[in-house]
Amino acid sequence: MSGPRLRVDDFSYELPADAIAQIPTEPRDASGLLVMDRSRPGDVQHLKFRDIGDLLEPGDLLVVNDSRVIPARLSARRSSGGTAEVLLLRPLAEGPGRWEALVRPSRRIAEGDRLTLRTGEKVEVGERLGGGARVVRFDGDPASIMAAAGEVPLPPYIHDRTAPADRYQTVYASPPGSAAAPTAGLHFTPELLASLVSRGVARASVTLHVGLDTFRPLESEFTDEHLIHREWFEIPAETRRAIATTRASGSRVIA
Repeated sequence: MSGPRLRVDDFSYELPADAIAQIPTEPRDASGLLVMDRSRPGDVQHLKFRDIGDLLEPGDLLVVNDSRVIPARLSARRSSGGTAEVLLLRPLAEGPGRWEALVRPSRRIAEGDRLTLRTGEKVEVGERLGGGARVVRFDGDPASIMAAAGEVPLPPYIHDRTAPADRYQTVYASPPGSAAAPTAGLHFTPELLASLVSRGVARASVTLHVGLDTFRPLESEFTDEHLIHREWFEIPAETRRAIATTRASGSRVIA
């Protein structure tokens, strides 16, 4: 028998605005680390992220997401002079320069409208897709246009945008593709990673490109009615082997 259905409202709580950090902590590993011992309910520790090495053991395998955030937020002007915004989600296979994107204000932008970016490049807005997304077509190379005119998308609850863009990348970010930062790894520094290696902790990578839907609110009444979005991922063969070897040895895989 299935258990009782969970209402989305059951997870609502008040979060004071002053409890949301607007500026990243420096250095990265000075951020707080909340530790709960599942074998001792109620035993909670407040540490610093740099203390994570004390919680790991030689032989453990740390698996990280090495996806790089792309400058997917593009500010634009409509032909009427009004402002617009394009948030790129993923490239589409049907022809070069085509992307799935969120376009705002969507209702005021018709299929075939051309938007002008601050660099002068043009973006044509195409047909509507599911979930409020649209097809957009670039006249030039999308990667070059993003590099020149794009910004790293930030969560809607972050209002201070003065921090350098690289603070929203992990120090090991590699293949580009995420529209939002894989935040769990933002607190690692090169020095901390090196110290873990010296303790005998191994590291392996997976790639999961985080989509902007990660910020989309749950609008259904029950949790089992919510449609979870899809994200692209890859688990390299060497990572699969490392996980299997670690498990076979009785050590832990931390991901």
